[in-house]
Amino acid sequence: MYLCNGVTPILIGRRLRLCAMTTEHASALFQVWSHPEVAHWLGAPALSSIEETKQLIDLLSQMAQEEESLRWSIIGPGEEVIGSCGYNHWQLQGAYRGEIGCDLSPAFWGHGYMKEALGLVFDFGFNIMGLNRIEALCHPDNIRAERLVYTLGFQKEGVLRQYKQVASGFQDATLHALLREEWQST
Repeated sequence: MYLCNGVTPILIGRRLRLCAMTTEHASALFQVWSHPEVAHWLGAPALSSIEETKQLIDLLSQMAQEEESLRWSIIGPGEEVIGSCGYNHWQLQGAYRGEIGCDLSPAFWGHGYMKEALGLVFDFGFNIMGLNRIEALCHPDNIRAERLVYTLGFQKEGVLRQYKQVASGFQDATLHALLREEWQST
């Protein structure tokens, strides 16, 4: 429905391009996902090898084919993979909402790349997928993520207490949302 013949669409921005993840991106994505400043916020067990990264990319690609999730590699300056972003999941019937996730190499923090990438993802979600609401769940201590979603126009709706289980126990999450009408008015 949202993929072009089972292919994740390419989204092109001013300085970057979003494309389907492939195992050719595994080395670069492993560097991002295993970086201590990024891995700390992912809420998942740390990847230990490029081979594990390839397996995760294969899983995400399969989920995209089945329209359960949709994740892009972020291609930045010099055609370098600098991170990833997309929809962790979405629900159309009765809700028309999706939840985003994103990560970026610390070498590229503070330059507006993730804001540009998520702008492409939001345009696709609202205008092609037909979403009415996009949600972001952030770790309460992740100041960078909170600042990013506010910059993009999200509103904080509350704290989901002990929302998910991680290795250290149950963890809260802050819920932020952006509505189609809010995005279109920016």
